[in-house]
Amino acid sequence: MIINDLTIIFGLSIIILYLCHRLHIPIIVGFLVTGILVGPHGYGFIDAVEEVEVLAEMGIVLLLFTIGVELSIKDLWKIKRAVVFGGSIQVLLTIIAVFFIANYLGYGIGESIFIGFLFSLSSTAIVLKLLQKRGELQAPHGRFSLAVLLYQDVIVVPMILITPFLAGAGSMSDAAFIPIIAKGLGLILLVFASAKWIVPQVLFQITKTRDPELFFLSIIVICLSVAWLTSSLGLSLALGAFLAGLIISESEYSHQALSNLIPFRDIFMSFFFISIGMLLDLGYFFNDPVLFILVAVCVLMLKSVIAGMSSYLLGFPLHTAVMAGLGLAQVGEFSFVLSTFGVEFGLLTDDVYQLFLVVSILTMAVTSSVMSLSPKVADKVVNLPIPSKMKCGFHSRKMMPVLDKKGHLEDHLIIAGFGFNGRTVAKAATVAGIPYLILDTNPETVRKEQLKGELIYYGDSSQQGVLEHADIKDARVMVVC
Repeated sequence: MIINDLTIIFGLSIIILYLCHRLHIPIIVGFLVTGILVGPHGYGFIDAVEEVEVLAEMGIVLLLFTIGVELSIKDLWKIKRAVVFGGSIQVLLTIIAVFFIANYLGYGIGESIFIGFLFSLSSTAIVLKLLQKRGELQAPHGRFSLAVLLYQDVIVVPMILITPFLAGAGSMSDAAFIPIIAKGLGLILLVFASAKWIVPQVLFQITKTRDPELFFLSIIVICLSVAWLTSSLGLSLALGAFLAGLIISESEYSHQALSNLIPFRDIFMSFFFISIGMLLDLGYFFNDPVLFILVAVCVLMLKSVIAGMSSYLLGFPLHTAVMAGLGLAQVGEFSFVLSTFGVEFGLLTDDVYQLFLVVSILTMAVTSSVMSLSPKVADKVVNLPIPSKMKCGFHSRKMMPVLDKKGHLEDHLIIAGFGFNGRTVAKAATVAGIPYLILDTNPETVRKEQLKGELIYYGDSSQQGVLEHADIKDARVMVVC
């Protein structure tokens, strides 16, 4: 029974995640280890492997949906230099380097490019969590890392679309590209129209009911509907989920939607990483552990050098470049998502797939330790006998700031509720020159005040996710009106 298997999975994961917490190992590694132990290559505790894979696919959909919600088309354009140039240099150089290495080892062109795709991505979940925990998200290396990770989260969608062509499953002829281009243009128009007119009006009517269950179901339906639409057009569910997230991100309801979805995303994503762990054959690792550790070390060194070079070329000083490079050295969770497509289209043999899984897990496991050591390593590199001009960055142009939707606020006032009392507090804050942010669950108030230029968002201030988006940790005071 599936209920028995779920009980075993969650029960064992609690023990393993507790040990990971004590050992300062990322939680993703804990889920992977859980999958290894319960899977067919481990102790074979569970039988419902296919059911777990279905739950894992739902995790991919929700992950890409929430990534889309957290992004904003307008704000991506504002920070285009930091995201596009920094991210493009890092991803492209990594793909090229890995391509030549893989091709030299005897792999075909399509396989070599795809392997480059896999190793070009870093872990958004691990890096951002560690940066936030260490209070370094607003530091120069933290801002650059955020820009590159943002780019990687977006570029994984084109990588998924290109995968069938690398495998030869899709024809590269002009005739084959015409329907793909037509579908792409149609989806772009759909996203634009939905984000501009359809979804905001629908959600405005839904939120007027003040029914949180109705709002949550509406968000789920939007996500699944667009994912189903792209799937029916011959594209991936993941792409549809990402586009659905972008549609929501352009509305004033994105904070509340994200807050509602994060617990469900985390649950389903745990199944995804567990399902990946179930595919890993530990016997394969123990056949030659030295080789796997050596490959993992080479991956860490290669990625850290390339990411650091990308930061340096963008104008960051050498100290920042070294810390950013070491922070982005691991293989990311989106690589696991992408690898499932590689297996499906025959781009990864069993041996290469096992090698990828082992190396990825090893790089993830040491990320926390590597980032802890990065300041000392950066100090030693800067103290080397090199010209002082080289320590200041490739050029003197000012770095582009990396911002989220509203920009990071510090020492600000959070006003929960914008009725008579909330407006009075806001007026007083304006007179006193105190920065403030408003949260309210009345969609009419939110829309009206946004038009007036107020920094106001739709969201329930009793929910943790909404408060985190209001920078609650760096706020000076919160007034509940």
